[in-house]
Amino acid sequence: MRSRLWEPTQGPHALVIGGSLAGLLAAKVLSDHFERVTIVERDSFPLSPQPRRGTPQANHVHALMPRGRLIVEQLFPGLHQEMIAAGAPLVDMARDIAWLTPQGWGVNFNSGLEVLGFTRPLLDFHVRQRLCANPAIRFVDCTEFLRLIPANDHSVGGAVVRIHAANGESVETKLIADLVVDATGRASRAPQWLAEIGYVSPDETRVNAHLGYASRLYEIPKNFNADWKGVFVQCAPPIRKRGAILFTVEGNRWLVTLIGGGRDYPPNDEAGFLEFAQSLPVSIIYDAIKTASPLTPIKVHRGTENRLRHFEKLGNQPHNFIALGDSVCAFNPVYGQGMTIAAIEAMTLEDSLRRWKTSDRNFSRRFQRQLAKVTEAPWMMATSEDYRYRETEGGGVNRMTKFMHSYMDEVLRLSTRDTNVRHVLLQAFGMLVAPSALFRPKVLKRLLPAAFARAISGKRQERPTSADPVRSNWPIRVNN
Repeated sequence: MRSRLWEPTQGPHALVIGGSLAGLLAAKVLSDHFERVTIVERDSFPLSPQPRRGTPQANHVHALMPRGRLIVEQLFPGLHQEMIAAGAPLVDMARDIAWLTPQGWGVNFNSGLEVLGFTRPLLDFHVRQRLCANPAIRFVDCTEFLRLIPANDHSVGGAVVRIHAANGESVETKLIADLVVDATGRASRAPQWLAEIGYVSPDETRVNAHLGYASRLYEIPKNFNADWKGVFVQCAPPIRKRGAILFTVEGNRWLVTLIGGGRDYPPNDEAGFLEFAQSLPVSIIYDAIKTASPLTPIKVHRGTENRLRHFEKLGNQPHNFIALGDSVCAFNPVYGQGMTIAAIEAMTLEDSLRRWKTSDRNFSRRFQRQLAKVTEAPWMMATSEDYRYRETEGGGVNRMTKFMHSYMDEVLRLSTRDTNVRHVLLQAFGMLVAPSALFRPKVLKRLLPAAFARAISGKRQERPTSADPVRSNWPIRVNN
């Protein structure tokens, strides 16, 4: 997919390091503010919707939450319908997903909160196709980033890269740029890059619940009939550390991801995969796949720790070098936040470029501080839930974490029977509202009486067990 490099005299130039979704969305935003945008990727971009080596997590279930879907559609009008035309089903989060929370099945109703069912390569491919049609953007793949080029005015002058040719030869070259964006993801070496040219590396916060995934695609049996398009069996740590997601995706296929926390990793062998699925507290996923035909090998992934790099706290940094996406804040993928956060960050970049010039000596610092506000609430929610695992490393459980655990237990318990509470919960999960919406009077007036009555009675909601009947405890559809 590699295209030739720009001529150095062709106008203001933005350089994006990394062809991740965060990098692709950032490139689209940058193309409205720079005459030239170059996306440099170490990997080779496929010419069809196929997984690539540089995105090992792409083999697993991905979710573009409602807010993320709205932003992507804003950046690429018509992409939503393109995805549907390519076979991605439209899914109502409450009506079409059988969702077993740690407190029981989420109540089933028409919520109007919709997501698309697709494999990650399909989305990436369609976004790349749109960017390829943009005359301001060029891709340079099979190209390794080596180092930043320092400048004398607290800025960087670009980067040195090594371009690998198809015949095995390689050549180093300089890419001069007015803005350099790091979107290389979890593997980012930005702290080292900055240290090499005399800047202080950002501090890091890590929280690791030691989750692992095993995924594969299945052909949906022709005679299969169900009233759901997806199933989500949440883990319920510390007692129940296993979960799974089954999602209908393009091509009349199921993408199944098994989840194990606290080092209870799902296996990658045929018998072990099915045994793990059968061990879940309900058999709805196992019953679906036990006779279905696998279409791919089992892919495993264990790089799931939450990692936050505090670029916003750096007192001295190049004013024209920024980092975003997983290069800054990488979440445990089980919460499905990554792609939507990347979309929100792209709009944060748009806002920053519109308000400040990149020549502003504080541009990078302003942007990173604004980005830190974007990731603050998702980070708190993800790490708070990960602290339910006894095996979690990094940080610690404080009073606020314990309160959040208790409060969210009550919200989930109420969401098994109250459509209003579940609608707000799904809005927060889909990032359409802030997590603080779960503390609004609309929720509190329903939650507090129920919690008080339960405390008085001393009774505890029983969690589902492996003996629970599957269909009888899948919630009755509520028409609203």
